[in-house]
Amino acid sequence: MIAFANAKINLGLYVTERRTDGYHNLESIFLPVSLSDVVEAIRTDGNDIRFTTQGRTIDGDIESNLCVKAYRLLSRDFELGGIEATMLKNVPIGAGLGGGSSDGAHMLKLLNALFALHLTTEQLQSYAAQLGSDCPFFIQNKPSFVHGRGELLDPIELPKIESHVVIIHPGIHVGTADAYRGIRPAPASFDLRTIGRLPMNQWQGVVTNDFEHVVFSLHPAIAAIKRTLLEQGARYCSMSGSGSAVFAFFDAPVELVGIEPSYFVHWGSII
Repeated sequence: MIAFANAKINLGLYVTERRTDGYHNLESIFLPVSLSDVVEAIRTDGNDIRFTTQGRTIDGDIESNLCVKAYRLLSRDFELGGIEATMLKNVPIGAGLGGGSSDGAHMLKLLNALFALHLTTEQLQSYAAQLGSDCPFFIQNKPSFVHGRGELLDPIELPKIESHVVIIHPGIHVGTADAYRGIRPAPASFDLRTIGRLPMNQWQGVVTNDFEHVVFSLHPAIAAIKRTLLEQGARYCSMSGSGSAVFAFFDAPVELVGIEPSYFVHWGSII
């Protein structure tokens, strides 16, 4: 059984409050995009998970991978049989695209189907929240207004976005702690729940990402990507999450000029 674990982009991101538990409250819109990892799982005669990866190198112990954590999480409550799982890693790591979160959430859905657990969407989202704040979004995988720590989801109706989406990752790692260190929480400057009333050509400068000023000062190369995309006619451009990927909407794919050949570039769409 195969799942295409797609990435997401943040349409606006506001850090509104520091919580007493050490986390931050935020507001954003998550949009699912066509860039995907591929996760395959088949049942075996054993009683454990055998997990391997291909594609991008993933640092850290296998047990720290969210696919393995998803298996361990469900095995506490259900007698799961053995599986052999393989992941083809395409989504850049640590890019603000939610790739790891998507992998874990899609593994939960695969296990639910493989072992006929009959978990509801709400139950899957509850398990996903135990894996990470972004994981519940990928259970339903629909445009959503995200708030709280990022675990609270309200489906949002948006006009269909026909634009082509380009995602560029410069291979720069932005530490989450470093990104938050320069943030001063404040009420959102724009109510993202009303974005459907605003034409896309009016989003730039209104629908913003609070992390940009921090990350751009630390890594001018990321700021340069955004500037280059806007100069070449992007309808809207922003950094995703706390970085370091930058995305932009274009009416049609264009031959990008001034983007380093070593950068990851993906043309795709909202799904």
